[in-house]
Amino acid sequence: MDATAKITIYSATWCAFCHMTKRYLDGLGIKYKDIDVDSDPKAAQELVTKTGQAGIPVIEIGDETILGFDKPRIDAALKKYHLKD
Repeated sequence: MDATAKITIYSATWCAFCHMTKRYLDGLGIKYKDIDVDSDPKAAQELVTKTGQAGIPVIEIGDETILGFDKPRIDAALKKYHLKD
């Protein structure tokens, strides 16, 4: 794993697309940090500041920020950081 490619998912327990994103990465055996924006209001505010919107999931892979469960963009970022063939 590329040491620079840290993965963070900003999510909420009620968000179906958040669950889809985590299931997808779990299925690939890829580890990530999950931040629940409902239980961490400071993280939620940072997310709005960073992305300009409050939608979730937001997936950060290395320096890539992906809004929503955008599988082609997730796959491209994983390949860029040598996390997926």
